Amino acid sequence: MVATTTEQLTALAGTTVIVHPLVLLSVTDHHARSVSRESSKRVVGVLLGQDNGKTINVANSFGIPFEEDEKDSKTWFLDHNYIEGMYEMFKKVNARERLIGWYHTGPKLRASDQEINDLFKRFIARPVMVIVDVREQTVGMPTDAYFGVEEIKDDGTETRKTFLHVPSAIEAEEAEEIGVEHLLRDIKDSTTTTLATRVSEQLSSLRGLESRLSDVQKYLVEVAAGSMPVNHQIIYHLQDALNLLPDLSDPVTTQSFASSTNDSMLVVYLSSLLRAVIALHALVDNKATIGRAEMEEEEKREKEAAKTDKDTTGKEKEGAAKQANGESSTGKSEGKKTDK
Repeated sequence: MVATTTEQLTALAGTTVIVHPLVLLSVTDHHARSVSRESSKRVVGVLLGQDNGKTINVANSFGIPFEEDEKDSKTWFLDHNYIEGMYEMFKKVNARERLIGWYHTGPKLRASDQEINDLFKRFIARPVMVIVDVREQTVGMPTDAYFGVEEIKDDGTETRKTFLHVPSAIEAEEAEEIGVEHLLRDIKDSTTTTLATRVSEQLSSLRGLESRLSDVQKYLVEVAAGSMPVNHQIIYHLQDALNLLPDLSDPVTTQSFASSTNDSMLVVYLSSLLRAVIALHALVDNKATIGRAEMEEEEKREKEAAKTDKDTTGKEKEGAAKQANGESSTGKSEGKKTDK
C-alpha cells in the first residue's frame, strides 16, 4: 500500500493557491504567441508572488525558453540561466514578488513534470506547479495546482516522487477588477442580466459538470481494470458525493421530483402561451396599422386626383372662354368693315 508522508500532508493540509487574472492573461498571451493553434505543444514559465503558508498568492508570471520532444516527453530543454536573469530584473521592479513556482499549459500532467519541478527546487524549497488550460472549449476552472511530494511504500522499497493536488481559486484585487471589466465591457454587460445570459451560464455549468463526471468515470474504469492504483482519498470523496444524491427508488422522492418538474413545465407552458398571444396581438395591430396607412394613402391620392381634375377643367373652361371672346371680337371687326 502506498501512503504519503504525514509531514507533507500536514504541511499541505488546507493550502490554497490563488491565481490572479493578470497571470491568466499573461499565460494565454505566451501560449498564443509561441504555439500555433493546431499544435499540441505546451509553454512553460515562472510564477511570482507570495507564499503565506496556507495561502499561495500567484500575482505575476513570465515565460521562459522551453523545448520538448513531442514523441518523447522526457527529452526537454529549459534555460535556467534565463530564469535567474529575469528574476533579478523582476526583483528590482517589485521586491515583494518572490519566485514561488512554475506553470505550463498542459492540459494534463506530463512525464517530465517531476524533473522540471526538481529543477525549480534549486530556486525555492517548495515550488508550486500550476497547469493553466488555455483551450477555447474549456469550461469551469482553468487552473489546477500541484505540489511535489514523496510517497513511502510499506514494503521498504525506495520512495516514489509524485504530485499532490491542492485547491486553486481565481481572485482579483480592486485594480485588477477594474482592468478586467474594462477589457470585457464590449463583450458582456455585467449590469444587465437577461434570460439568455442565465441560460448560457447554466449551460456552461452543466458542461463543466459533464466534463468532471467523465473524468471520474475514466478514473474508475482504469482503477477497475488495474491500470491505475487505488487512491483511497479519492474514493472517500466520491463516496461522500454519492451519499448526497437522493434515493430515486423512494416513491415520495420520485413524486416530489415529478411535482417540481411539472410546476416548472407549467410556468414554461404559460410563458409560451403568453408569448404567442402577445405575438398575435402585435401581428393584428401591425396589420391594422398597415391597413389604416393604406386607406389614408388612398384617400390622399383620390384628393390629389380630384384636385388635378378640377384644375384641368377650370383651365379648359378658361381656354374656351378666351376662344369665344376672340371669335366675338373678330365678328365685330368684320361687321364694321362691311358697313363702311
